[in-house]
Amino acid sequence: MTSLITRSILFKPIRNFLTNSTKYKGFHQYRFFAAETSNQNLIEKIVQKYALNLSPGSKVKSGDFVTIQPEHVMTHDNTAAVMTKFKSIGAQKFKFPRQAVFTLDHDVQNKSQKNLEKYNSIERFANLHNVDFYPAGRGIGHQILIEEGYAFPYTLTVASDSHSNMYGGIGCLGTPIVRTDAAALWATGRTWWQIPPVVKVELKGKLPDGVTGKDIIITLCGMFNNDEVLNCAIEFTGEGIHGLSLSDRLAIANMTTEWGALAGVFPVDKTTIKWLRNRVEKLELMRFENKNLKHTQPFKHPRINNERIDEIEKNPLSASPNAYYHKYLSLDLSTLSPHVSGPNSVKVSTPLIELEKQDITIQKAYLVSCVNSRVEDLHSAAQVIKGKKIANGVEFYVAAASSEVQKDAEANGDWEVLIDAGAKILPAGCGPCIGLGVGLLKDGEVGISATNRNFKGRMGSPNALAYLASPAVVAASAVAGKIASPAFISTISSYDFPIYQTPIITCDINQSKQAFETLSTVEPTIPGFPEVIQGELIFCHADNLNTDGIYPGKYTYVDDITPEQMAKVVMENYDSKFANIISKGDILVGGFNFGTGSSREQAATAVKASGVILVIAGSFSETFKRNSINNALLCLEAPDLVRLLKKVYGSNEPTTRTKLDAEVKIAEGKVIIKGLNEPETVFKVGILGRSVQELWVANGLENWVRERM
Repeated sequence: MTSLITRSILFKPIRNFLTNSTKYKGFHQYRFFAAETSNQNLIEKIVQKYALNLSPGSKVKSGDFVTIQPEHVMTHDNTAAVMTKFKSIGAQKFKFPRQAVFTLDHDVQNKSQKNLEKYNSIERFANLHNVDFYPAGRGIGHQILIEEGYAFPYTLTVASDSHSNMYGGIGCLGTPIVRTDAAALWATGRTWWQIPPVVKVELKGKLPDGVTGKDIIITLCGMFNNDEVLNCAIEFTGEGIHGLSLSDRLAIANMTTEWGALAGVFPVDKTTIKWLRNRVEKLELMRFENKNLKHTQPFKHPRINNERIDEIEKNPLSASPNAYYHKYLSLDLSTLSPHVSGPNSVKVSTPLIELEKQDITIQKAYLVSCVNSRVEDLHSAAQVIKGKKIANGVEFYVAAASSEVQKDAEANGDWEVLIDAGAKILPAGCGPCIGLGVGLLKDGEVGISATNRNFKGRMGSPNALAYLASPAVVAASAVAGKIASPAFISTISSYDFPIYQTPIITCDINQSKQAFETLSTVEPTIPGFPEVIQGELIFCHADNLNTDGIYPGKYTYVDDITPEQMAKVVMENYDSKFANIISKGDILVGGFNFGTGSSREQAATAVKASGVILVIAGSFSETFKRNSINNALLCLEAPDLVRLLKKVYGSNEPTTRTKLDAEVKIAEGKVIIKGLNEPETVFKVGILGRSVQELWVANGLENWVRERM
């Protein structure tokens, strides 16, 4: 049977989506037969609205490769790199100018002439193509998309940033894409997506006082830390949701990224509707501050308005009663207490009460980022810190999630409280969270942060330790000079700090299967694609090797860095010797969940620039895999091979030249290793289908699109 050339339908509207299509899940081939029922979960129902070229009556399901036309696509500082890609494919104009949104937020402290010119060029480009533009200082892109309604309930909005999951807090399906996808979206209005398995997470009970949404997601990341939701989409359900503020929901959805998920969506309820109604009134008062709006009379915001809110109230979207879920997880919120992530891993979660006993001295504290710098977060920190001073030897950095948030905090007095305590104010933006600007961690320092990532080296030196906690705990720690609870510094005798309990969790895997079957046929390679790939195995044993380890954040927005320079710094935060170990033609073998973390495309292109011809891992981050496919870097999953190499080589060295020769037979889905105990050892892997082969032959999606425009 002719396989589905996944990307060929992206830019040729006259071609129809093939209902009985071959698809590549983890690069294994599947044939999916679309069910003619409406038993879809919420994720599938939202995707259904935005999928193009479906056969009449067909319903999308997890596992489907679909062509999607998202409501919006956001790019930030990486817009400059996407502009280059857009021009390189020969595109002249945007298919849908109002689909795109530009927000400058990452390197906003950088006042160099080079960076200012980059920002100016992005603004000129936005004006030229009539694209909504938000300048440096307006705030973090994800927060802006919530405030301005680009992320709206029951819609699908994507961003060239891994924390687009945050939009799920308002009931919007937000998921990351990569830079090449963004360029294709600008030119065509559409891209491809494989609908991930969907996990149902039930939140039961009620949070104790003093426990926050940040504690929920930190607990989930730490308790379910064996890739239970890796490359899945999450639907949150349960009565516990009704007690969560919208800010808490946004924080939880935001960090489903760190949990390994591709999306995390909350239901739309009275809390959501109330926030939206209040937002209508506020946007009308602020209408002259947004240069992207047309000031008609009477004023009506193009995205957040009463008519649109009425519509979602009258026609709510929810999962069907018999919807299929890959897994069911549950968490009893009433059993939670404040938790802290780290050091240097979100998969390590410790009750705050236990860390307090260790007297962990800190040098820096951070209340910044898209996960925890909203009005409620600043207020929580201000309540803890009011009337006190930051401890000697501690630097406490604060940045609002947006300029609007800062104005609100100034108006209610919280901003002044933080300044009076000794906080160092940074402009609204990402800053230290991405490892840019002032206040980064130095060698040997310990920091506690209300951000979403504490990967080794992300916020400064790889020889520093970083912990994550709620805004209240971060503020208390800044005053105490060590990791501490608000109760530790409280002068209020009645302050009630939650007692630690063991969280009650459950995890059930759905043993039933959806309507798809594995193909046993083998598809031959296309002209120009090698039937066999050979090379020596270079083994990096670490599981969860993140993109900050592969390609440090400090290089991410250096747009003129050459492939040769990228090759010299690849894996710098993981193994500084890697660039001298790797050779052209090597096959890199990583651990499980390889490439997790940020959506930065350079993690894939830097590995390719180093001369690696193929990456094998136990499993991949879906975003890293997407970046690799789009940039003609081949990826295969071989968990049994990875387990064997771990057993043979251990973990003493971060990178090992194994002196093992590998022969990968593409059409047969085999990896043959020579040099182990047997003359040769054979491992079964997925087949690299025609769509992946086409991108490799074209040397990436940019060239593939250019050839077909």
